[in-house]
Amino acid sequence: MSTAPPAAKRWLWLHRFAAPKYFYNFAAKWAKWFGAAALALFLLGGYWGLFIAPPDYQMGDSYRILFVHAPAAWMSMFVYAAMAAAAGVGLVWRIKLADAIARSCAPLGAAFTACALLTGMLWGKPTWGAYWVWDARLTSELILLFLYFGVMALYAAYEDHQVARRAAAILAVVGVVNLPIIHYSVEWWHTLHQAPSVMKFGRPSIAPAMLIPLLLMFAAFKLYFISALLQRARGELLARERHAQWAAQLARGSYRGE
Repeated sequence: MSTAPPAAKRWLWLHRFAAPKYFYNFAAKWAKWFGAAALALFLLGGYWGLFIAPPDYQMGDSYRILFVHAPAAWMSMFVYAAMAAAAGVGLVWRIKLADAIARSCAPLGAAFTACALLTGMLWGKPTWGAYWVWDARLTSELILLFLYFGVMALYAAYEDHQVARRAAAILAVVGVVNLPIIHYSVEWWHTLHQAPSVMKFGRPSIAPAMLIPLLLMFAAFKLYFISALLQRARGELLARERHAQWAAQLARGSYRGE
């Protein structure tokens, strides 16, 4: 029977979880479940938002694109924060899993950001009369997309993996300064973009019939991100650990995980 204190046991569990071969098996087990849950919520939230939720009294049915736009915009910032945190951990403690997660976050975050920008443009045309205006929120979101592109470019720019990792991690951490600018831009500069109606203090200023499918879509986007991240991180780890014994066993079909 183990006599290690609880704190030591938790540390040992975290250390084991960070091991590439353990995480590879963990990700294979859970990615499909997160993906299945995301699909179910996408179907439920999408149907509710498109066919059950009432039209907006000002924007009519054109507001329904917000059921995709708002979760994508929120995820664009959430993924960047996760990427920067993982990059910082990898930069300071040189944990392989943290570096793999940071690199895996970049293309996913870029996809969410591009989705937010494109859907925002489609929503802006009937609302503002133009697909694009140099609004503070839109401009800072575009800068976020360029930051994602910059991180991906730095990972691919150097043959020396350690140099690429450090350069990409520094850019990811420095770029965090853009997140509060995106979030508070509507309040600081009183832009055309509407103020938050869900993520704010007090009760949300949105009808429950619209809020429920929106929250379902938020959850669907989050679960999809987790599923996709686990799959991409598995690939990153396998590429980096291809010469390790467990990877060789996996190639031969004899690896069963731990």
